[in-house]
Amino acid sequence: MPPSKPRLIPLPEELFGEDPIPALLKSPLPHGEPWGWLLAHSLFKARHLARRLLRSSPAGLVRIVEEDLQRLREVRLWLREQYALSDLGCREATASEWAALEVIEHGNASSLTALYRQHGLAPFSCNTAFTWNGELEPVTHPDPVDFDELVGYEPQVKALLRNVERFLSGKPALPTLLYGARGTGKSTAVKALRTRFADRGLRLVEVLPEGLSSLPRLLEELHGLPQRFLLYVDDLAYDAADPGWRKLKGILDGAVWATPSNTLLIATSNRKNIIREGWSDRPDPTTEPGAWDSLQEKLALADRFGLHITFPPFDQKLYLKAVAHHLGREKLDGGTRAAALRFAMNGHGFSGRTAKQFADISS
Repeated sequence: MPPSKPRLIPLPEELFGEDPIPALLKSPLPHGEPWGWLLAHSLFKARHLARRLLRSSPAGLVRIVEEDLQRLREVRLWLREQYALSDLGCREATASEWAALEVIEHGNASSLTALYRQHGLAPFSCNTAFTWNGELEPVTHPDPVDFDELVGYEPQVKALLRNVERFLSGKPALPTLLYGARGTGKSTAVKALRTRFADRGLRLVEVLPEGLSSLPRLLEELHGLPQRFLLYVDDLAYDAADPGWRKLKGILDGAVWATPSNTLLIATSNRKNIIREGWSDRPDPTTEPGAWDSLQEKLALADRFGLHITFPPFDQKLYLKAVAHHLGREKLDGGTRAAALRFAMNGHGFSGRTAKQFADISS
């Protein structure tokens, strides 16, 4: 007969059914005895318990938590005896998983609270990139791009890193707008921040257009977590009638809902004013002043970003320098130089993206 289930720590129902083994296939477990890793993951999925412990640990809750941890140990022992399995893993364990397994094996309520303070809860404990479209979706294989992909933008990268370093250190940081032509590396720079700082608790959440209306709910979900979150809006531009810009204005200017100190907005745009506006959007000169005030409010959205970093377009010299960098060469020979220029002139244009594309097909 299986042991009693924990009361506050959710476990897969399959563990207490006729065959618990299929439960092991629902997540990519690390190398090693699988039952311990599966139960370690359950600690991070106890979302309500984690948020409660992060606020306070009253004596009654401590007692229940320690009983639950003992029940987890009994469940693990029973599973190992009934279904002895060797390594089913497909990867190395993360630091958060090792810490959770230590709590399973030897921990108490205090060490479980410390686990949540250091590593947070699922899915932020084991994932570093997400999308938000009204629901949070982990990105299993995030782009591993780093800053060495960028050529010719050293001052821009330095300014970006300085601001994010302040954010990670708990100091005031500025919401950031990366502005420039397509292909200049704005999105690469944002994704490289995750690559560079994930080990320091930075998480990247790409807010998709359909997720803007539910931004307050995302902020509530991130509030109080130990990680720091970059809220990333790519290719930011709105029609004047689109209400999405008002949600961003709420983050930048303040709203009824508070913006957590562990979140920072960063956006990229190809447009200086961000709000797309046609002549039909402009009020008639005889219109009352309130209409003109509304127009200026829309046009000034970009001004609400405290830090503007401009990525100027490539010229031929910088393009060829980027090609050489991506090919791992100091200089280009005549044939490669000519081929790279033909590639750019054939509708691709001079940009960092074009240089990387040429290098990819030439290597």
